[in-house]
Amino acid sequence: MLAEVDGVEWQVSAGLTDYDEAVRIMEDRAAAIAEGRARELIWLVEHPPLYTAGTSADPAELIDRRFPVHPSGRGGRYTYHGPGQRVVYLMLDLGTRGRDVRGFVHALEDWVIAALADAGVPARAVDGRVGIWTDLAGGVEAKIGAIGVRVRRWVTMHGLSVNIAPDLSHFGGIVPCGLPDYPVTSLKALGKDATVAQFDAWLQMRSEAFLARLPRKKNS
Repeated sequence: MLAEVDGVEWQVSAGLTDYDEAVRIMEDRAAAIAEGRARELIWLVEHPPLYTAGTSADPAELIDRRFPVHPSGRGGRYTYHGPGQRVVYLMLDLGTRGRDVRGFVHALEDWVIAALADAGVPARAVDGRVGIWTDLAGGVEAKIGAIGVRVRRWVTMHGLSVNIAPDLSHFGGIVPCGLPDYPVTSLKALGKDATVAQFDAWLQMRSEAFLARLPRKKNS
């Protein structure tokens, strides 16, 4: 069980979490946070194989409907979720943390980059290109993490995913995030043997610095 950081509750769900149920839980928790009835939450899950369509999804980028497709209220286009991929849902109250959505996204990027560094993978964000990126042999850029968020009543929902050891062929049913010219990679494909649980530990170790980028107002 991961301990809370900066008053934010952490939950890790075992097994595979149904996507629609996850969205229902997330929306209920976000509403409770906005109304002052619940603590902020960072929730770590894995899903069964599925595709989600963000608010900018282009139907032409759904190449092969081999898995269920779920409309999603997050920003972005199509992405894949499945076993071996860590999905992190964040329900944080930006109303008390500066009301800076762009700053929140940049903090997410840096958080994932720091955790990947602990896994031995140099990664970066790229201006104008959503997600977290690293280099394959020969200098080819590949995507290892995705970010897609929604903010309602200044409470965040959805969040990020990082490829630990998923079946990368499952990404072939979509144009991931609308970027056809770039491959997708994972820790396993890069020769790293980290488990999802090990990556969780790196995320939490780096979470204090992440949340420090989103300080609460003193009187909140």
